[in-house]
Amino acid sequence: MITVAIDGPAGVGKSSVSKALAKDFGLAYLDTGAMYRAATWWCLDQNIDLDDQQAVIDAVLDFCTQHLDITVNPDDPRVLCDEKDISEEIRSHDVSSSVSRVSSIPQVRQILIDAQRRLIARESGDESFSQGRGVVAEGRDITTVVAPKADVRVLLTAREEVRQARRSGQAKIKAAHVGKDDVAARDKADSKVTSFLTAARGVTTVDNSEMNFEQTLEAFERMVENVLDEKGETYEAPEELVDDPEFSDNIDDYELSDEDRELLAASEDSDQGPAERARKAVGVLAVVGRPNVGKSTLVNRILGRRAAVVEDTPGVTRDRVSYEAEWAGTDFLVVDTGGWEADVEGIDSAIASQAQIAVELSDAVVLVVDGQIGMTDTDERIVKMLRTAGKPVTVAVNKVDKNDQEYLAADFWSLGLGEPIAISAMHGRGVGDLLDDALAKLKKADKTSGLLKDTNLRRIALVGRPNVGKSSLLNQLAQEDRSVVNDEAGTTRDPVDEEISLGGQQWLFIDTAGIKRRMHRVSGADYYSSLRTQAALERSELALVLFDVSHPIAEQDLRVMSQAVDAGRAVVLIFNKWDLLDDFGRERIERLYATEFERVTWAQRINLSALTGWHTNRIVEAMETALTSWDKRIPTGKLNTFLGKIQQAHPHPLRGGKQPRVLFATQASTRPPRFVIFTTGFLDHGYRRYIERSLREEFGFEGTPIQISVHVREKKKNR
Repeated sequence: MITVAIDGPAGVGKSSVSKALAKDFGLAYLDTGAMYRAATWWCLDQNIDLDDQQAVIDAVLDFCTQHLDITVNPDDPRVLCDEKDISEEIRSHDVSSSVSRVSSIPQVRQILIDAQRRLIARESGDESFSQGRGVVAEGRDITTVVAPKADVRVLLTAREEVRQARRSGQAKIKAAHVGKDDVAARDKADSKVTSFLTAARGVTTVDNSEMNFEQTLEAFERMVENVLDEKGETYEAPEELVDDPEFSDNIDDYELSDEDRELLAASEDSDQGPAERARKAVGVLAVVGRPNVGKSTLVNRILGRRAAVVEDTPGVTRDRVSYEAEWAGTDFLVVDTGGWEADVEGIDSAIASQAQIAVELSDAVVLVVDGQIGMTDTDERIVKMLRTAGKPVTVAVNKVDKNDQEYLAADFWSLGLGEPIAISAMHGRGVGDLLDDALAKLKKADKTSGLLKDTNLRRIALVGRPNVGKSSLLNQLAQEDRSVVNDEAGTTRDPVDEEISLGGQQWLFIDTAGIKRRMHRVSGADYYSSLRTQAALERSELALVLFDVSHPIAEQDLRVMSQAVDAGRAVVLIFNKWDLLDDFGRERIERLYATEFERVTWAQRINLSALTGWHTNRIVEAMETALTSWDKRIPTGKLNTFLGKIQQAHPHPLRGGKQPRVLFATQASTRPPRFVIFTTGFLDHGYRRYIERSLREEFGFEGTPIQISVHVREKKKNR
């Protein structure tokens, strides 16, 4: 299967070129722009107030999941609503004048992006229109957000006056009026929510200002043909290297194990990323209550695992943290919150704000109260807050561990929220009844505010010792307060997963608790936070390692950095609070960097201020570079030719009268790049470092560790 993604401004001929290209290669054709028009048409047809964003979101979600269908035949592309062809209706003046208002809502864009991804993925099947050959998809965000891993990604563009002339010409043919500012106006409106005038990293720009249609189509055909040719290439056979003077000994003349032969026979495409899963809209259930009533214990019970940090101390949970859950066949998101208290200051106030935000963003709420203590003034104040929010509420009376304690729940009828349900989160007693009631209310809410996480998102872990600014950086990148920030060290305890849109694509950021220097010396919540931080690092792809340069960089900082490297993750170094340094302080840091960071000279370093946002715009490019290197594979033939040249230029020193030689090499895996080198003898560490430096100089690998394994093999004995 081949996927071609084409983006660009109005008036460049995306649709015409895309259709012709799809027909030439027997591919499906997907017009993603028509989906935005169709969603707008549906909102207008249903008399939805376009100023009511939540109403628009709900309407578009219902439309995409229940009513919309797209045909992908390039000779007859149509948009259907309940099997009715609305292809002409979505081109009306009312739709055209309203589409930008609908498409500018981020949640609407995400719903449609998910639908587009499903349509593209559908073409991989043998029963699809293209019979598994692939698809040409054109429209906004297609090269960066919808299909960032497409085989061909092109930004088709032209000068504004050329595009305007083309649009006006098309309008005359259709006998429709187009004002002179039509193209500029569309560019201005669309640029508020997407970037399409400059190509993102890895996207090819084709400017057809001086090209006719045939020339433009020919340029695209060449790109597709090149990719198809590349897909047919293999680099498994090293015969062309047998006569190389530095590889004169055939690898088959040496003793090889079955594992060696499997490694050499491995496919170039053996590395697979995480399987894509269509994102699904689900309900959000917020768990709230005053401190230390057992909210996190209940969340862990619902999840069936110890995900949230639990300790018999008030205030352990501080951020709002969402987890994917399932009960009786229903998927939903459950949100754990910090204890809600009124009239508090400092960090307690920030925690309460996060809890209140969680309620506002949820579809239903579970209010957890303590049956052993009984009703409190704080419980009653929480109820007032919940009434204001207007969300359906289920009351969970926790710590009712025995049947003869059921009477403890009776007092909470006075809250006026319906029947309180007695539970024991610690032992699981009554939790099933609680979930039945809560999910029934969740379904009646008729909202799906949450989305299951896209397993194909790039996963970024924010790591560092406590109080270096991880949560501040997360909030700065998200442009909102996602995590509690306080001068107190160790504010974050649970890893907080947040999807953030940066550089035209979605990223999954994991804000972790600070890693302690010696884990065996910490206890309680800090101990479990450290365990979860290590787990977060393991499930990430790239680590943003933060250092607070306003304080001396200590062994603990370097230890955190080493953990990320040892885990094989791509790395970007973040020197935070750089704006607080004077000239002397900056010179001190530079001297330290030259001596203590020798192990990670390949990692990009960014000096920034997470608090003010200074230089945070440099992070996306550094992450993209590091992840591209992390995913990079060098063809076997190219790798061995290169190693032959560097070995000829700088042979391994003699050791005991013998000179080890490289016989053959292959890249065993990516993420991170791992090379296996077969040799006639042991390679000392200095020569391995020489090989690594040479590989980086030749092939890049900026931002990723490289792993090199040496397999010493002896020549077969004559028999």
